[in-house]
Amino acid sequence: MRHPKFTHRLQRKRRIRSTLSGTAERPRLTVYRSHTRLTAQMIDDTTGKTLVAGSTTEAKGKPNKEGAKKLGALVAKKAQEKKIATVVFDRNGYKYHGCVKELADAAREAGLKF
Repeated sequence: MRHPKFTHRLQRKRRIRSTLSGTAERPRLTVYRSHTRLTAQMIDDTTGKTLVAGSTTEAKGKPNKEGAKKLGALVAKKAQEKKIATVVFDRNGYKYHGCVKELADAAREAGLKF
């Protein structure tokens, strides 16, 4: 049996994803948190392809707020290299605070619009 915290996050995730969708011009920036790393991807949902991806291991950071800042800046830099300026932010069922908020703020400061 799955832990209720996990199942509630999946329910929130489904609810969020029912309204969000990424395109080639405005991809979906999704965040995943684990105990060992944070990952972020920009996905074009029309083709089902990942355009840009990064993790805290690639950004030389830990899965904490500082690592989230580094990851946000790294993903924004990669997006600008692929000429992506605006995204749709998908928090993936997580609360918008802590690492998720820091990643989003760092991406905004590095030039992404959402």
